[in-house]
Amino acid sequence: MILIGQYDSSFVRRVGIVLTLYDIPFEHRPWSVFGDADKIAALNPLTRVPTLVLDDGEVLVDSYTILDHLDSLVPAEKAMHPRLEPERRQSLKVTALASGLADKAVSLFYEKRLHDTISPVWEARCLSQLRGTLVALETDRAGRHGSFWFGNRIGHADIAVAASIRHMTDSHPELARLEDCPALAAHCAAMETLPVFRQISQPFIPPT
Repeated sequence: MILIGQYDSSFVRRVGIVLTLYDIPFEHRPWSVFGDADKIAALNPLTRVPTLVLDDGEVLVDSYTILDHLDSLVPAEKAMHPRLEPERRQSLKVTALASGLADKAVSLFYEKRLHDTISPVWEARCLSQLRGTLVALETDRAGRHGSFWFGNRIGHADIAVAASIRHMTDSHPELARLEDCPALAAHCAAMETLPVFRQISQPFIPPT
C-alpha cells in the first residue's frame, strides 16, 4: 500500500498510525496538496489527502473509507472501534466530532491564510464550532476512566481526538491552551508519548 499525504494533516496521520498499529506494511509519500497537486490529482480527482493506493492499484480517496477498509483487514477483536453497542456508536460519535474539529481548523486556517480580507462572520462561526466541539469532547472524556477512551486498549477515538487537537493547536497557536479542557489535555499528552505517535509525526508546514 502507498499512503499519500503529509503527517501534519491529522487525517493522514490517523491513517499512518492505524496502518502501523495494525502491522500493515505501507510506503509513505509525503506529497503536499499544494506543491504536489498534479501528482495527487492523477490518483485522486479531489486532490486531497489522505489518498491510499491499495496493492491491487485501487485508490481510496478519503479517510473514512480508508479506515473502514483497514478495519476489514484485521480480526474483529483487533478492530479499533468497539464491536458492541452502545460503545460502538459512542466511539463513532467521538471520532466524528474529532474529524469535524479538524475540518473546522483547516477551514479557519485557509480563511486566514488564503484570503486578503478575513470574513469576521466565518471566523466567528468556525471558532464557535471549534470551542463547542472541544466542550463536548471534554465532557465525554472527563466522564470516562482509564488510559483509553473505550476499554483497555487504544482505539479510533483516541487516535482521532489526539491527532485532530494536535493539528488544531499547531495551526492555530492561539487555540493551543486547553486550560478549560483538562481531561482532553491529559489524554492528548498521553497519546503523544506513545512510540507510534512519535514515529508518525511531523511539524506543521503551512502551505506556500
